Amino acid sequence: MTEERFHKTEFAYWIGIVGNIFLAALKGLFGYLSGSKALIADALYSLSVAGSSFAVLIGNRATKHQPDEHPPNTHGKAESIAAIIVSIVLLIVGIEAGISSLKAIYYGVDSPPKAFALIAITISILIKEAMFQYKYYLGKKLSSQMMMSSAREHRKGILSSFIVLLGVSGALLGNYLGNIAMYMLDPLAGFIVSMLVVNMGYRLVMESIHQTFDRVLHDEDVADLLRTVQVVKGVIAVDHLKAREHGHYVVVDIKISVNPRISVLEGNDIAKTVKQILMKRHIHVSDVSIHVHPYDAGYPYKNNVDPEHETFPSMLH
Repeated sequence: MTEERFHKTEFAYWIGIVGNIFLAALKGLFGYLSGSKALIADALYSLSVAGSSFAVLIGNRATKHQPDEHPPNTHGKAESIAAIIVSIVLLIVGIEAGISSLKAIYYGVDSPPKAFALIAITISILIKEAMFQYKYYLGKKLSSQMMMSSAREHRKGILSSFIVLLGVSGALLGNYLGNIAMYMLDPLAGFIVSMLVVNMGYRLVMESIHQTFDRVLHDEDVADLLRTVQVVKGVIAVDHLKAREHGHYVVVDIKISVNPRISVLEGNDIAKTVKQILMKRHIHVSDVSIHVHPYDAGYPYKNNVDPEHETFPSMLH
């Protein structure tokens, strides 16, 4: 990805992270002061969305800033393990919030939440919608499916806030009508949102575990990569191509054959060209390792070999 594209993407993710952390703090505070279990659960949901965005941001940074002195993906694996720990914490907290809501439903609720809880819910809906519109617009502009998918998490967050809105409003309406049974709507909404948090935590755990281990792509998945390498001028044959998926990016290992009569420097230039073209045409490719071998002189060369190479001094005999 280009430098400008990377910075725009990173900025959008930081907006999502900071925005959801702010909402988590706001709803957590208002939920505690108003006595709304639903609002506290929604605060946890915002925190889980922030964690999800942070995991994606880490993956993008690892793709762009992989140190040359370290083997590919070692940093990505460490970051994935950290994401697993955070996800498990969210999973446990979500379960605890759900149990707390169930206890409130079982033992009964003496009073509804305070009316000012509606302020935090309204602010939450407005901010989540604004974040969705911004990230979805930027995702379409950059043709980034990952960005648009992240934007949809904000839209799902709006759904959780609407559930809380219904629960708190129903409990307040019950107080107005003198119907104590309607007080249960607040912890009921809290339980539903807690299950959304648990689902989010579980999904993050599974995605992080998947990212921790390399997955070798199938033949049909590397067909485009292979075709890209085969048409590069100077590449006679692709002897080996293996692509390993790690999280949101791919690392490619290639062995190519070149004219044995060209110099080592020319062979190195061909390898550089292959790497540049692969990473330019396939933005999900973050690193390419290339091994250059002389083509077997007993076989005819392909047409993509420059005839002028025949006149160059050879370092291979």
